[in-house]
Amino acid sequence: MSVSMTTPRGGDRASRREIFGWAMFDFANQAYTLLIITVVFGELFTTVIVGDRGDDFRLANLLWSLALALSFLLVVVTGPLCGAVMDYRAEKKRFLFASYLATIATTAMLYFVEPGYVALGFVLIILSNYAYSMGESFIAAFLPGLGPPEKLGAISGFGWALGYVGGLVAAGFTLAILGEATADNFERIRWVGPFAAGFFLLAAIPTFVWLKERAEPQPHRQPFARIAWQRVSTTLHELRRFRDLGLFLTSVLFSMAGVYIIIAFAFIYGAQVIGWQESTRNLMFIIVQITAAAGALGFGFIQDRIGTLVTYLMTLVLWVLAILAIWATPEVTAWLNATWGLDWQAEQLFLVVGCLAGLSLGSSQSASRVLVGLFSPRQKAAEFFGFWGLANKLAGVIGIVGLGLLQAAVGLKASILLCAAFFIIAIVICAGVNQRRGQRVAGEWEARLDDTH
Repeated sequence: MSVSMTTPRGGDRASRREIFGWAMFDFANQAYTLLIITVVFGELFTTVIVGDRGDDFRLANLLWSLALALSFLLVVVTGPLCGAVMDYRAEKKRFLFASYLATIATTAMLYFVEPGYVALGFVLIILSNYAYSMGESFIAAFLPGLGPPEKLGAISGFGWALGYVGGLVAAGFTLAILGEATADNFERIRWVGPFAAGFFLLAAIPTFVWLKERAEPQPHRQPFARIAWQRVSTTLHELRRFRDLGLFLTSVLFSMAGVYIIIAFAFIYGAQVIGWQESTRNLMFIIVQITAAAGALGFGFIQDRIGTLVTYLMTLVLWVLAILAIWATPEVTAWLNATWGLDWQAEQLFLVVGCLAGLSLGSSQSASRVLVGLFSPRQKAAEFFGFWGLANKLAGVIGIVGLGLLQAAVGLKASILLCAAFFIIAIVICAGVNQRRGQRVAGEWEARLDDTH
């Protein structure tokens, strides 16, 4: 293994056009996240495709949870292996392209999921969310090569912010043209899958035109499956040297469990617990997108000044406050009306809560991605980001299955407090992480490897 796989930290840097091309993948794939998982298809699946079986949508919510959890479990199994092969063969871009095509195809096929076609919808959500989630890890693996460590916060924040702009464009158009996710409007809203697929197809083209594959392949004399397993085994052993990365990934496991619950159930919560109108749902979507973009961009610059780890902890505190506010919205609304003689509806206060959730959403994910980049030697960037993807998706399994089972027992409103517990655990674990030490260990590992070549 005499050839370095990646550019040294002081080597060639990406141009602004390449950074923009990289960020456009975030812009493009938000159409899937928002239209399929968060805003439209999730509600359509639970309330129309499965429907109310006399159990307050608890069965539908559970099936939605299981579909997402199974897709994340597939990522947990295959993500680290793909990361190892990408590093070894220098094929991050090829793997990214494969996930992109798979996401587009399976998302477009959601058009054929009609009321009662539960099994088809279940399978297509597993496949499309798996392909999308793999692409998230693949695109993140390019981040360490786009700029110096002190600029990664701003670059990552720019990507997340542009992503939320993409989501605003895609979902805004969909909500205006296709309407609400109801049985009466099914023949129009069923086009949400093909539209999300088409948006992703076109908007991600700059990524594959401008983003460069900087790595160089290593020679191999064994089957790639064996090489991949060997590298993953070695990485698991070497993670003991990267104490701060290991602790941080454990924190991510819990924080992202909470985030995935919100992504998958926030708008379902609004429909089933808050009982909002279509106009309120649309306004909530706009508010969350704008505040999430502002949070990602603003905190991206802040973290380059006060430290990414401090910023990440701040976002977790914001999340705890947001979850408590979400849970207490009906009671707080009733108290305000009784105390001040107001005539507010819970959905109006829920819009205010959406601002806090939006700020937390964009900033926490951006800071998480940067910290993994700072703690990862470039020679193992794709592999370590594969483990970041593993932590993220394992979090999805834990969080969404946990929420699905809990809401089946006590209802969706009470079970949302599980998110706050996850974020508090993440804060406690992350208190043991030292950003400077983590960056130093990564730099020393790179220097030692360069000396052997």
